Amino acid sequence: MGEKLHPFDDAVALSTVPGAPTTGRTTDAYANMVGPYGGITAATMLRAVLDHPELLGDPISLTVNFAAAIAYGEFTVEARPTRTNRSTQHWLIEISQDGAVTTVATAVTAVRRETWSAGELAMPQVPAFDALERTVFPEFIAWAQNYDLRFAEGDLTMTDPQPSEDSTSTLWLKDIPARPIDYPALASMSDAFYPRVFLRLGQMVPAGTVSLTVYFHATTAELAQVGAGPVLGTAQAARFSAGYYDQTARLFSAEGTLLATSNQVVYFKA
Repeated sequence: MGEKLHPFDDAVALSTVPGAPTTGRTTDAYANMVGPYGGITAATMLRAVLDHPELLGDPISLTVNFAAAIAYGEFTVEARPTRTNRSTQHWLIEISQDGAVTTVATAVTAVRRETWSAGELAMPQVPAFDALERTVFPEFIAWAQNYDLRFAEGDLTMTDPQPSEDSTSTLWLKDIPARPIDYPALASMSDAFYPRVFLRLGQMVPAGTVSLTVYFHATTAELAQVGAGPVLGTAQAARFSAGYYDQTARLFSAEGTLLATSNQVVYFKA
């Protein structure tokens, strides 16, 4: 028998048969309250790009528009390069079920080269991963059981949560079981922050991501240095208005290297 797949790799696995559409399927491990966890959908769409025989370079950006909830079961994934230049490649990715598109994404991959470089975002100063206790989410939020989440600030699961004037959450994230970080994992972790409106209101309300963009700053060598170690994530909203709000997130290695940044717009009802 072959080695058992990590739950994450199982969730993003795609089936390709010559002459037939590429297919994937939802897994119970990454279920959310309505449909699959958005981060695993983003990771699956990126997986389709990375598995494509015409791939050029590594991901530098991914934008996913969640047009409709994905029903539990099988779905079709189509990834195609729309333009290939000397250094960059532009992609269109779609997920559909029963002939109807549920999710549309664009991605850019590129050949990275040695250049001048500098960073302006410093990693927040927080206690080390091992110095914090793991936060366990309710069992009905299945996808969260796949992460060891340790909050330095903004933990909504505390006893008797109260409204907050600050929407910031900062926490360590690590796959359960441990798994080396790659680009699909970064895409998924970029969405691993519960809705900011929950923290501001101190309660759960209907909410869902409409559009998510991830910018990948890490090179493959930098990801190899991270290995299966924890990643520090911090997320904050800028404004809640007329049923929508934004979220900006950043992911750092334990050594302080900025691995990815993301932005999303979220629907809420309150």
